[in-house]
Amino acid sequence: MTSKRIFELEEMVSACPAATVHVGAFPDFGEFRKCMKAIAWETEVRLSDAPDQMIRYNGDRSPGPRET
Repeated sequence: MTSKRIFELEEMVSACPAATVHVGAFPDFGEFRKCMKAIAWETEVRLSDAPDQMIRYNGDRSPGPRET
């Protein structure tokens, strides 16, 4: 998820009262590595070849809905 895409999605769901969670998914670390510099903060990343792991682009926050 790029910062631009997150902005676009937040605009699309602005009338929805539910909080959002931004998750990017990649088949493996090699594919993730190609995009990792463009991934926005406040995004979670899952890799298909490591389903029990999550990469967080959000510092000390836990995964889950974000209050906007």
